[in-house]
Amino acid sequence: MAPNIYLVRQRISRLGQRMSGFQINLNPLKEPLGFIKVLEWIASIFAFATCGGFKGQIEIQVSCPPTITENKTITATFGYPFRLNEASFQPPPGVNICDVNWKSYVLIGDYSSSAQFYVTFAVFVFLYCIAALLLYVGYTSLYLDSRKLPMIDFVVTLVATFLWLVSTSAWAKALTDIKIATGHNIVQELSPCKKKEILCYFGSVTSMGSLNVSVIFGFLNMILWGGNAWFVYKETSLHSPSNTSAPHSQGGIPPPTGI
Repeated sequence: MAPNIYLVRQRISRLGQRMSGFQINLNPLKEPLGFIKVLEWIASIFAFATCGGFKGQIEIQVSCPPTITENKTITATFGYPFRLNEASFQPPPGVNICDVNWKSYVLIGDYSSSAQFYVTFAVFVFLYCIAALLLYVGYTSLYLDSRKLPMIDFVVTLVATFLWLVSTSAWAKALTDIKIATGHNIVQELSPCKKKEILCYFGSVTSMGSLNVSVIFGFLNMILWGGNAWFVYKETSLHSPSNTSAPHSQGGIPPPTGI
């Protein structure tokens, strides 16, 4: 029992010495492993920023001749996390349009689960990339000499690739439904607009170009993480077991690593 405790303390002591030896080495950023990690970091920023920062508005023109002959505009504002069923229509301040309480009518659908899953995952990826880059650049020797750190990095890379596929696909489907829910068909869903004496016309809706970009960056992230999996794999003992197991006393030369 005592020898085991001694070995654990010795390993912890060695780890502490390595962690205290922070030294910036930018060479890993010139290799695919570090360079792609920087691209993943940047792409994750665009992913959650283009989705989480969106604000939009839909406008509908309403008239009810002969009481109101000119069109009046009612608007509904929506945005992240896209709980459309909480976005009510608002008439101009102090204006009664066709004796209808437009504030009691809302858009249709709740797409918050897909949007929040996508944005939350992108934020976690952003944080992980910072930690990984800090490890690559500041603790290069610790990463190369360890058997567990490259393996953990490899497993996280595979999981992240799969989750990028899942989250982006779910968000792309939700975005398609959002476009339908805020399109021309919304006029047909409003019960006041079904009355003969009230005329409703679809006005406009905010462009969702930034949301399209968020989907593109989601799939781009998936490609980056999937491609980087090979370079992370090359650092693990699965690819080069002799890097950690071959004794140097036998004249063995460890193979070059990606970093």
